[in-house]
Amino acid sequence: MPELLASTAATMLARTARAQRDGRIPSLVAGVVRDGGLVWSAGRGDVTEPHTDVQYRLGSISKTVTAITVLRLRDEGLVDLDDQLDLHLPGTPLGDRTVGQLLAHLGGATSESPGSWWERSPGTTLEGLRLSEADVVLPAARRFHYSNTGFGLLGEMVARMRRSSWADVARNEVLEPLGMKRTTPRPSGSAAQGLAVHPWADVVQHEPEHDAVVMAPAGQLWATADDLARLATFLLGDTGGVLSPATVEEMTVPAGIDSASAGWSSYGLGVQVQREKGVTLVGHGGSMPGFLAGLWVDREEGTAALVLANATSGLDHGLTAALLADLRAAEPRIVDAWRPSAAPVPLELLGPWYWGPTPYVLRAIPGGLLHLGGLGRPGRSSRFRPGPDGTWIGLDGYFAGETLRLDATALNLATFIFTRTPYDPAAPVPGGVDDAGWHVP
Repeated sequence: MPELLASTAATMLARTARAQRDGRIPSLVAGVVRDGGLVWSAGRGDVTEPHTDVQYRLGSISKTVTAITVLRLRDEGLVDLDDQLDLHLPGTPLGDRTVGQLLAHLGGATSESPGSWWERSPGTTLEGLRLSEADVVLPAARRFHYSNTGFGLLGEMVARMRRSSWADVARNEVLEPLGMKRTTPRPSGSAAQGLAVHPWADVVQHEPEHDAVVMAPAGQLWATADDLARLATFLLGDTGGVLSPATVEEMTVPAGIDSASAGWSSYGLGVQVQREKGVTLVGHGGSMPGFLAGLWVDREEGTAALVLANATSGLDHGLTAALLADLRAAEPRIVDAWRPSAAPVPLELLGPWYWGPTPYVLRAIPGGLLHLGGLGRPGRSSRFRPGPDGTWIGLDGYFAGETLRLDATALNLATFIFTRTPYDPAAPVPGGVDDAGWHVP
């Protein structure tokens, strides 16, 4: 794969070096993915070479792997996202919350499991957690509330349905098929030591590391930069057959909005989604005592950036986004050439339509899709994919999931009737059309 220009690499190295020094990070590995693999990386501080083969703890990036194991069950027809947890994992106080709500942190589960803080304590089983009604802190689907507990429960559900440990399911169904052979539940081989740096002096202290057991799906995994780059290419569409590209795209659709964020920040299914300076980034951050990590992909540009650090605090969490911005500015993606393609519907159905007096336009767009949006002014807009019996199903925007029906005189969409002329009296306009028609009052 093509290497970056020397000037781009120098800019990224300078940015990474400053982040390691200013953040007082004992060791830091950063990398950029493009064209299906790692095209640039650097290790700063006390990093064993090759730096791309040193394990760091991923923290909550593990949740993305957990979500993949759940969605594999869904795609096999064994689980529905609307299933209540009790159907597959009975006996918890969150049994009436759905699988989809837990994946999107909309289940109202407590952020941390009860007992001693799980990130610095030896783990226990689900029974050992002794979950109670006190661990249900919000109503279902009321608001985004990040929950490690919820992902622990999802991992336990996967383990029981597969009749195996969550770690084995993750390894056999996700990690090994993707070639992530250096991603493990506990450190193995070359691995960084988790450290805390004193806030007022340049001294360090070891952080503890334990098997989190039932909470492992929330943050247990360790991985190298090479392996994390492979997870990035998965999120960019190279799924290796682990999930369909359509399911990966479903993961990236925002569900829960984090209203505490200063910017546009949300959560899909096992991934964070954020909008920054007009660019949508998908990925996840991670933290465990002694470790910080980040993986963010720009699906439009086909690029990703990652960072791994062995410090409890101090990392500039904007580093990955800044590296992607450096790459976008210095070496923007050269898009494929436009080429003619067959329209997915007859041409006479495309062009201007009117919702009442408001102009819209229906266009054919790449990928065999349709797009309906405002013409010359803002309006509700959505993309549509082919559905059964000549219908079209909304992919996003206001009409996501709604059915569009086309004929020569009207578009029927969620009871809205779009006509070829404003309030066409020959069309089935809801409420009818004034017999006087258009006139000067």
